[in-house]
Amino acid sequence: MIGAIIGDIVGSRFEFGPAPEKGFELFTPECSYTDDTICTIAIADAIMNKKDYKQSLLEWCRKYPDPMGSYGHRFYRWIHSENPEPMDSYGNGAAMRVSPVGWLFNDFNEVMEEAKRSAEVSHNHPEGIKGAQCVAALIYWLRTVRVTKEKVQSAVKKSFDYELPSMRDILRIGAQNHFDGTCQETVPMAIRCFIDSDSFEEVIRKAVLCDGDTDTKAAIAGSIAEAYYEVPETMVETAMSYLPDDMLAVLSQYYDVMREWVEE
Repeated sequence: MIGAIIGDIVGSRFEFGPAPEKGFELFTPECSYTDDTICTIAIADAIMNKKDYKQSLLEWCRKYPDPMGSYGHRFYRWIHSENPEPMDSYGNGAAMRVSPVGWLFNDFNEVMEEAKRSAEVSHNHPEGIKGAQCVAALIYWLRTVRVTKEKVQSAVKKSFDYELPSMRDILRIGAQNHFDGTCQETVPMAIRCFIDSDSFEEVIRKAVLCDGDTDTKAAIAGSIAEAYYEVPETMVETAMSYLPDDMLAVLSQYYDVMREWVEE
């Protein structure tokens, strides 16, 4: 899930700021974690510590009520409602927080079910659930080498019926100041950024250069890329320097789980 966190932090300063330019600096003092990282941490915490997804999201989001860029309006109301109920949303928040599911479950059917469960507590529209399931499935497929990079586009089409736009079309949409806030827009764009890149860093850069919802697009693209490419240690260390201690504790627990699996 560090791939999602890196993408979130790198893309954070461009979401409501000036459009990115080629060769932009990845990490600056203007960068920060956003709701994407908070929600990703919440999902990981829920899985590893056997918490309810809804309660973990509420706990973390209420603990960090004013992240950079804030929360989406409907999700903000959900967080602060006395009795939050699913809001029939297909916003890309369902997909940006799901990466821990793709790593912490080792059976495909379980990955699909848990991705659905992690989404539907707030984003229970079929497109919201599909976006989360697609991202989690891709992470699982790539990290277990069940799908090669060359087969990603056809696998996504077959299993999720997503048509992937070309990079030219994505860049054109971004140039029109369109904000891609839905799963059905952002997920295919993020997958295209992964397919058309040759390294983890290039995936992140492409996703940010597409403009629009830069932090979320880069978070989703980064979460997929992490399952295929080696993530530069310098990027990991720099991203972690932006995080508070309680988030670092969840990341540390996550890495402990990963190491235990490798040793087994």
